[in-house]
Amino acid sequence: MDDPYDYGAIAAANSLSDVYAMGGRPFLALNVAALPPDLPPEVNGEILRGGAEKCREAGVVLAGGHTVQDKEPKYGLVALGFVHPEKYLSKGGARAGDALVLTKPLGFGVTTTALKQQKAAPEDVAEVVGWMKRLNDKAAALAVEFGLRGGTDVTGFSLLGHGMEMADASGVGLRLEMEKIPFVSCAQKYAEMWTFPGGTADNRLYFGPRVRFAERISEERQMLLFDAQTSGGLLLAVPGSETAAFLKRAQEINQPAWVIGEVVEGAGIAVV
Repeated sequence: MDDPYDYGAIAAANSLSDVYAMGGRPFLALNVAALPPDLPPEVNGEILRGGAEKCREAGVVLAGGHTVQDKEPKYGLVALGFVHPEKYLSKGGARAGDALVLTKPLGFGVTTTALKQQKAAPEDVAEVVGWMKRLNDKAAALAVEFGLRGGTDVTGFSLLGHGMEMADASGVGLRLEMEKIPFVSCAQKYAEMWTFPGGTADNRLYFGPRVRFAERISEERQMLLFDAQTSGGLLLAVPGSETAAFLKRAQEINQPAWVIGEVVEGAGIAVV
């Protein structure tokens, strides 16, 4: 990922995702940038341009922002949005019997860390960057259209970490089917190279004791479910009776959606 434009676009999509994860519609954003004084001006400009164009795609007004100097470049948005008080998504809205739907594949963290270690193929980076730059706007609108109440985005705490937060807040358990969980095409390759970011190990250490894996699931595959994501998709709890219609509508609007498991009575997460 050598293009600073991509950094800006990914950071903006990731920041806006916090609003989409509540079923909201972002309308205003501010740049927040910490940039080294010796970073070439054209690099700074491309980072900011990437963020600005992603905001334009989302229909968001970018109303200025703040910059400071720092040794390591950092960029993101403060995002504000609207959500109807009776139609918002929350981590506490999942109910036993709901299907669990994921709207982006996994494997972003293990691939971008391979890039940092100069082990990633250009085509693999391009695949992951394409997913990370994708807004969660259609997924959020679809959730509102179907009146969903349970959902979260999948970012730094991983699928299992954010799933555990939803399970705890809703007072339920989650049952995930390993073979139904989508991954980017290169995820397994880099998992076997063990190019996981540090956050993935932290996620496993913190959330792992409450996750039950089927014995035949390899350690690499387990780690992919703890993989720290940047600008991941939404994890949505869809009532079982609505699942078929939800998936049909998702296909109509070109929104990827995979049923990866279900909400069950109990606590914790089982991966079968």
